[in-house]
Amino acid sequence: MTLHHRLDGPAGAPLLVLGPSLGTDLGLWDPQMPELGSRWRVLRYDLPGHGGSPPPDGPFTIDDLADEVAGLLDQVGADRAAYAGVSIGGAVGTALALRAPGRVAGLVLCCTSPRFGPPEAWRERAALVRREGTAPLAKTAAERWFTPGFDGAARYVEMVRATGPEGYAACCEALARFDATGRLAEITAPTLVIAGAEDVPTPPAGHGAVLADGIPGAELVVVDGAGHLANAERPADVTRAITGHLDRTWKGLPG
Repeated sequence: MTLHHRLDGPAGAPLLVLGPSLGTDLGLWDPQMPELGSRWRVLRYDLPGHGGSPPPDGPFTIDDLADEVAGLLDQVGADRAAYAGVSIGGAVGTALALRAPGRVAGLVLCCTSPRFGPPEAWRERAALVRREGTAPLAKTAAERWFTPGFDGAARYVEMVRATGPEGYAACCEALARFDATGRLAEITAPTLVIAGAEDVPTPPAGHGAVLADGIPGAELVVVDGAGHLANAERPADVTRAITGHLDRTWKGLPG
């Protein structure tokens, strides 16, 4: 498996890895880059079959993706890094913190969950995408991801359209198998959980709050007026929460 990735920010600054959501590419984090990229060395990656990453050559798990991210750390010569991820990107961060705890200096889990609902729904979505591509999901992406008043959805919807069907489907199947609920107490990285108050796919009560309650010492921040892609819809609020957490746990260059 090869994950397309990109490095930005000052050489020598502490490394921060940013993980995308299902159906998006590394551009999902563009709203945060002016601030994060000025103080941290930022590594962003694309999921298999998303953005610049080739389609997968077979099934994979969230743990496999976490191992691939650990491999990216090796490639850039980083023993440790902070990690922030949205949705499936957050699941990858959870898995990385469990599989390689010594490598995760700080963790930000945004609009994500330790378990993303019944596996059957994900397998049905995978089958739909293999039959019809991602176009049917692009039609409903804006209402799944954002509140009704958000007028910046178009660029993110186009990310869905551009995603390869096999990569998207394989990610769905990985999410169907993912359940870290019983292991949250093992996470040792200082953790911030960010939830969108109006997130439909992973509402705070059944998802973000479960992470915050289960991970020792975790803090929960609920962002008002935000749906599932809170970092895109309320960029200033999410950026402020992330930088505040990292300043306490993985301090970057002076702002």
